[in-house]
Amino acid sequence: MITLYGIPNCDTVKKSRAWFEAQGLAVVFHDFKKQGVPEPALPHWVEHLGWETVLNRKGTTWHKLDEATRLAVVDAASAMTLMRKQPSCIKRPVVDWDGELTIGFVPEVWAEVRGRHP
Repeated sequence: MITLYGIPNCDTVKKSRAWFEAQGLAVVFHDFKKQGVPEPALPHWVEHLGWETVLNRKGTTWHKLDEATRLAVVDAASAMTLMRKQPSCIKRPVVDWDGELTIGFVPEVWAEVRGRHP
């Protein structure tokens, strides 16, 4: 089973969902806005991908945070605390391919992963 985690109005998530649909792949969509950040998925993502990869420091939400909040993110624990409070600070989409994780819109990587998960 493939689960795509993100926010429905995010352009990258929209492109990702369209890619999966074009490939004929069924995807379960988990909406951070409506369903929240899933536990224990977030610690799993951070453990396997690294907190600096999971945290989106390029997005609008990050840039709107006050400087003290941004400076307080110094390790996995502080990053996860922020991402739980501000799910839009998670880089999108996170895709769980039945245990194998990818993050971001990466069709070339997805094609490889798909080959490992028929």
